Amino acid sequence: MTFVTVLTVELLIFESASLKDKRAVVRQVIQRTRNKFPVAASEVDSQNDPWRATLAFAAIASDSQISHATAQKALAFIEDLRLDCQVGEVGTETIAL
Repeated sequence: MTFVTVLTVELLIFESASLKDKRAVVRQVIQRTRNKFPVAASEVDSQNDPWRATLAFAAIASDSQISHATAQKALAFIEDLRLDCQVGEVGTETIAL
């Protein structure tokens, strides 16, 4: 059986003056996280809000504990990044396929 854990992370980008500034921060978060962990990532909401971004990360594994642990490690990594953003609401959901 295959398990997918979806992690959603809201980023609050207080120093952003434009969508261009926001997208630079979003791009860095996504690139750094994908380089460090085997996850798929995308901005999924708030695309036109310069101060907020909602990102989704998907971790896939044959064991639900592994996919969940990968998502939690990715979240800890994002929280430790020293970028011009703060982590807001976070959600996780594991789906069996």
